[in-house]
Amino acid sequence: MKKIGLISDTHGWLDEAVFKHFNVCDEIWHAGDIGTLNVLESLEKFKPTIAVFGNIDGTEIRKATIETLRWNCEGVDVLMTHIGGRPGNYSTNIKDELKRNPPQVFICGHSHICLAKFDAKLNLLHLNPGAAGRHGFHHVRTLMRFDADNGKLSNLEVIELGQRSERVF
Repeated sequence: MKKIGLISDTHGWLDEAVFKHFNVCDEIWHAGDIGTLNVLESLEKFKPTIAVFGNIDGTEIRKATIETLRWNCEGVDVLMTHIGGRPGNYSTNIKDELKRNPPQVFICGHSHICLAKFDAKLNLLHLNPGAAGRHGFHHVRTLMRFDADNGKLSNLEVIELGQRSERVF
C-alpha cells in the first residue's frame, strides 16, 4: 500500500501546510503548473515526487518533467497530464487515448476546480485536486490524499488549505 498526496497548480508558491498534510504520504504526484523549479525540488526533497508539466511551466520544469505520464502504482493503472478536461468533456490532446486505452485513474489539473468523479462511460476515476497556489480564480486552495493498494484507490480525502488570497508563511 502507498499513501499518495496529489497536488496541482502551485504556480510557483508552496504553502508550508502541504508538508504537514503530506507527511504521512509515501509519494507526491503533481499534476502540472508547478511554476518554479524550487517548488518541484522542495517536494522532491520531502518525498518521492512524480510530476507533469503544465501550460505555465517554463524550460527548466519541462526539462525535469514530461507532459503526460502513465504508470502502475500498487496495481492501479494511472494516467496523468495537466490539461485533461473532465468526464464528458475531455481535452482533445488526451481524449483519443482515454477512449482507446482508458486507465483506472485519470488525473489532471489546469481547471483549478477540485473534482473526483467516476466516469461510467470510460470506467475510470477522474481526479483533479484543484489548485494549491495563490494564482487563479479559485476561492479555496485544495489538495487530495488517498491510498493505492491491490489495484484500487481508497480513503480519498479533499484537503482545504484556506482561501486563495490567504498568505501563509
